[in-house]
Amino acid sequence: MNDKHIFYSISDKNKHLLLLLIAVGSYIWSGIHPTDRTVWFLDSIPAILFVIILLATYKKFTFSTFVYFMILIHILILLTGAKYMYQMNPLFDRLMNIFDLSRNHFDRVGHFAQGLIPALMAKELLLRLKYFKRSKMFYFIVFCIVLAISAFYELLEFSFAKVFNIPANIVLATQGDVWDTQWDMVMALLGAITSLAILAPIHDKYILKMSNQ
Repeated sequence: MNDKHIFYSISDKNKHLLLLLIAVGSYIWSGIHPTDRTVWFLDSIPAILFVIILLATYKKFTFSTFVYFMILIHILILLTGAKYMYQMNPLFDRLMNIFDLSRNHFDRVGHFAQGLIPALMAKELLLRLKYFKRSKMFYFIVFCIVLAISAFYELLEFSFAKVFNIPANIVLATQGDVWDTQWDMVMALLGAITSLAILAPIHDKYILKMSNQ
C-alpha cells in the first residue's frame, strides 16, 4: 500500500488529531526565543483562540478535513508572525533584499490568509447548515463576513497597542506605509476571492462528502 492510500485509509478524526498535534507543536516552537516576548504573546492569541473555538464546537459542527488543513496553514502563518514579528520575517527579509522591495511583505501574506481561510469556513458553515443557497447574495454575505473580520482584527491591534502601550509601528507593522490598514483589508478581500474561485472545485467536493454523511 503506497503512502497516498495509507493517508486516505486514516479516519477523518485521526487526521484532525494529527493536524491539532502539528498546531500544538508549532505553538511550542514559536515560543522558543521569539524576537519579542510581549509581541509573541499578543500575536499568538488569535491562533490559540482558533484552536479553542474549534475544539469547543467540534462535536456540534465538524468542518471538512480540507478546511481544517487550511486552518492549520493559517495558524502556522500566525505563529511564524508571532515568533519573528511580521515586519522582521527572515525569509521575507531576504526576499526584500534580493528584489529590492520597499518592505517585508510577510504581513501581506498573513492578511491574505485572513481572507482565504475565513471565507472557506463561512462558505462551508452557511451551506452545510442550509442558511443560504448558492446565489449572488450568498457570495456577498461571505465577502461581508471576511471584511468584517479583517476590520475587527485591525481594531483589536489598535486596542492592544493602546492598552499595553506598545508603539504602533511594532504592533501594527505598518513599516512606514500610511495606507497599511487599507492594504491589509484589500489582501483579505483578495484571499476571499481566491478561496471562492480558485479553491472552489476541491472545497465543493469536501462539502458534498460531508453533506452526504
